[in-house]
Amino acid sequence: MSRLTPFNTVGPFFKLMLRDVAEGTATLVSGATRGDRISIEGRLLDGAGQPILDGLIEIWQADAEGRYRHPEDPRHDAVDPAFAGFGRVSTGVAGTFTFHTIRPGLISGRAQAPHVLVSVLARGIMNRCWTRLYFEDEDLNRTDPILAMVPADRRAQLLARKLADGRYRFDIVVQGENETVFFDA
Repeated sequence: MSRLTPFNTVGPFFKLMLRDVAEGTATLVSGATRGDRISIEGRLLDGAGQPILDGLIEIWQADAEGRYRHPEDPRHDAVDPAFAGFGRVSTGVAGTFTFHTIRPGLISGRAQAPHVLVSVLARGIMNRCWTRLYFEDEDLNRTDPILAMVPADRRAQLLARKLADGRYRFDIVVQGENETVFFDA
């Protein structure tokens, strides 16, 4: 009788796969992109606070007018042609990542605060983790229905801290006491 295959995390080849996305699509904007330029920088950390060196971070967001570059967005035809809407980077030597983007606009017909969808994949993570990044200086966070579903004592883990004009910090912790809130998707 054959034995069951033992559990293994995604193997050491994961970092090799990330070579091609080292620079990735970290810049979602061009000189013609409409909206307020921002950068989102952070670190991907394990439960012990150690950097995860072979992580893949992806973001997806609306343009400055709240339109997604997706055919199911009813306003897709009017999306900013100079805005990518999607970015992907691998983490650096200290688990770092940076995206150059714009502050997303309000999505028409939804009572949601401006936010960025964030996806995390790394060695040892068998299923992609999804979360949202909200901006700490956004008044609409108080009434966002998705953020309201998160226990009050954990909401701060979804808020990107403003460092300076146009710069935000968003660290992602994949497990442990300070684990980032992840959503079932």
